Amino acid sequence: MGILRYTIPNSFTALSLLLGLASVATTQVGDLEFAAWMIVWCGLLDTMDGVAARVLNATSSFGAEFDSMADLVAFGVAPAMLVFNLGLQYGDVELETGQFWVLLSACGVFVLAGAMRLARFNLSSDVPHGGWFTGIPITAAGGGLISSMVIVMIWHDDISTALPLHLYLPVLMFILGILMVSRIRFPKATLRKSKIINAFQIVNIALIFYCGIFRVYPEYLFGIGIFLLVAGTIAGRITRDRPI
Repeated sequence: MGILRYTIPNSFTALSLLLGLASVATTQVGDLEFAAWMIVWCGLLDTMDGVAARVLNATSSFGAEFDSMADLVAFGVAPAMLVFNLGLQYGDVELETGQFWVLLSACGVFVLAGAMRLARFNLSSDVPHGGWFTGIPITAAGGGLISSMVIVMIWHDDISTALPLHLYLPVLMFILGILMVSRIRFPKATLRKSKIINAFQIVNIALIFYCGIFRVYPEYLFGIGIFLLVAGTIAGRITRDRPI
């Protein structure tokens, strides 16, 4: 029973890592929408992994390191490849041009920042955790925001063709990279004293699972991603809890 207890959350983590790898491969064959949905599914698995570990009391040092490895692939490398190919296919970025190298560099910065963010989190894992992250988590940046943005761009190609993606995409990746390694306090999805906030979190998580499983309403996923990024950053600025 002890082995099974740890196997369940680690299995969710392993599946997330493999889906992240599958997203990279799917991106490279040109199906950006399906690749983006795979990253969304990785986010759902990451949630299930955390819930299973807490419910089964199956947290471990191995699980924490394994989860970080999976997160780097699923929410770091896979979104970076997705944005890079979005620029090539929809942003008219041509190979071996200045725009090409800027976009490639921005994607590299995003992955590097994500790796540093995960390493910093693991180093502080022995500190009692409160309800706050230090820096935007890679799951929010790569899993929630980038994947849904790409789907919205593909579903509404009139928007993507009208926007100068060769400019916007590198700026987005640079900004998200900076936010991940910053000291910004960002709230965790955990129970709070406010019943309204708890109800909002539960309903929002249920809607995200619905949209992800049935591959519908990416506009909601993108919109709630933007809202949580802005609202979470503001909440971190106006509250005084100790950052963890």
